[in-house]
Amino acid sequence: MTGTGGEEMGAQAARSRALAVLRVRSRALAVALLPAAVAVVLLVGGATGRLPGTGWDAARWAVSVLAVLVLLAAAAVALVVARARPAATPTVTIAEESAPDLYRMVRDLADRLDVPAPSAIALTPDCDSWLEDRTHPAHGPPPAPRRADPAVPGGHARPRGAAAPVLVIGSPFLWWMRVGELRAVLAPVVAGTGPSAHPDIAAARRFIRGLDAAVAVASADRRNPLSRAACAGLARVCRLLLRGCRVHAAQMERGVASAAAERAQAVDYGLRIAAQEQVGLAYAGWDRLLTRVALPAWRMGRWPSRLDVGVVAALTELSRRDRLAEGFASRLGERPACDLLEEPGAMDEAVSLLTARLFHGGPETGPDWSPVDWDEYPEEVVDRTWRTDAARLHRVLDTLGVRRAAEEDTAPGTEGPTLARVLDHLTVPTDGPGAAPGMASAGGPGTLPGATPAVGPGAPPHTAPTDDPGTLPGTASTDGPIDPSRTAPAPQATPHPPTDGDTSAPGDTPTHPEDDDDLGGTTTRGAALAAGLSAQLAREEAAAQRAGAGTAAPATPAATAGAAGPDAALWDDGALPLLPLQPPRSGREILTAHITAMVCCAAMDTAGATPGLDWLDGPSLLFDGARAADLAPSVLSLVETGDPGPLRHWMTELGIRPEKPVRLV
Repeated sequence: MTGTGGEEMGAQAARSRALAVLRVRSRALAVALLPAAVAVVLLVGGATGRLPGTGWDAARWAVSVLAVLVLLAAAAVALVVARARPAATPTVTIAEESAPDLYRMVRDLADRLDVPAPSAIALTPDCDSWLEDRTHPAHGPPPAPRRADPAVPGGHARPRGAAAPVLVIGSPFLWWMRVGELRAVLAPVVAGTGPSAHPDIAAARRFIRGLDAAVAVASADRRNPLSRAACAGLARVCRLLLRGCRVHAAQMERGVASAAAERAQAVDYGLRIAAQEQVGLAYAGWDRLLTRVALPAWRMGRWPSRLDVGVVAALTELSRRDRLAEGFASRLGERPACDLLEEPGAMDEAVSLLTARLFHGGPETGPDWSPVDWDEYPEEVVDRTWRTDAARLHRVLDTLGVRRAAEEDTAPGTEGPTLARVLDHLTVPTDGPGAAPGMASAGGPGTLPGATPAVGPGAPPHTAPTDDPGTLPGTASTDGPIDPSRTAPAPQATPHPPTDGDTSAPGDTPTHPEDDDDLGGTTTRGAALAAGLSAQLAREEAAAQRAGAGTAAPATPAATAGAAGPDAALWDDGALPLLPLQPPRSGREILTAHITAMVCCAAMDTAGATPGLDWLDGPSLLFDGARAADLAPSVLSLVETGDPGPLRHWMTELGIRPEKPVRLV
């Protein structure tokens, strides 16, 4: 439904709400000018002789001083609001010469919608698209307009020199969607440039973004008491104004979205309904790829350089496994939207690096941070991860005093790190006077002989993200569809890395590791081993952080001329990672992952297994090209109950010899 004169009802509602926001700003200005107005009245009354006497003189001095202070405070608040840098999404800007077809498609779409075209196009590692205003000086100079901007429908002509917002596109859309689907999905987004260009709406948005940025400036830590007091007052004023604008701003944005959706109904409406299914599917595949595939590589200091290509591979694999998704694979014969880029590989690499830094942190370049191709992933990531975890497991066993095979009466050729050493240590005796307690519990018995507790109550927890139990190499993948609501990223957790002075070795503090809640489902020996692994991982991460802090890296990935990379004006290395994927792993999860890695190493070295990559489940163990199944339940049985029977039976069927030494890194 449209209003009078062809203007959408949503645009009218948005403009009225924008005026309400501007009235809040005008009222704040009036309050700031009120003492000055009273002071002027008193001064004029004294100068004309209408307000004589010492009482009026004192009032004039008091009100004048108050007016000066209020004006100074108001000027300071206005200066901070105007100059504070608004938040902006880290993106990779696409130059027009590197994607002329994409810019042409967007401009044709804007012409069909009769709205101004976006000033630029940028990619972000997210499954969404939106318009973002980057006219603030802190965001860099706006791009030069390439043609005259049309008048805003239902409003005034856009001022010459005022840049249109930037169109931000989720990079998975370009690789998974077809050209027609992308155009249909972008139509409501591009249509939003019309209402956004209205002077009242633009002014209201600038005011709200300035207040929000000023609150962020005032919230920064400062040691000077005077600065803290000034920032507290600034934050209080800005939050008061934001509370006054909150409802009006929300209704204004709803009106803008309603007007954009209404205008976009005339463009590819039927195709857009079908394309929305691909949006949810792309989100599920992107989340699965990051948490199951990319995260293990990031932990090893390698970042996959073709994440968007990996999304296509993951969703294609899903369509192969799931009969309900068979129709998705047939779309692959159509032209993909990434063909609109001149060099999709270079753009994918830039977005992949941005993704790694946003979700995991890490430098731009460095000796311990380098790209990896998908064909190198099994050897460079999977194999190294398993052998590194297995080596860490045996180092902690050495710290706990667990004897190696060479120290016992063993057959020749069995010296070195073996899986049998791990199994024997974690096996809970079922009879005899030396039987160990079955399950660890709070306030339980002391540690077993040869299993010194690893950490004390002050030991820092491990800060790495959680590994989903379904990502174990031996877990058979489900053949059902991926539900986007079930694969959404977990809530962010604030990591607590160990302090620089924490150099104690496992076993220095004799406490009960089973007192930790996340070790309640393991045996006593398993709890001690898990605590030792957690402490060892925390120390390694702290050492890596100290080493990374002392290594100078280039300012931005875009420092190289002509190279695609995150926008320099939007980049802040001090806040990485901005979006940690998952909360810290529990001790039991860490122990399970390390035992699984040791089993996989034994399988590769004694039974001819190979490391592999599953696009939906991550690192996989392959026997003759097929994924090994049923490993995860067997490992969990050993961790939770100390029963190695299921795991030994699984290894016997596959010909794995636990008594043979394995190669570690």
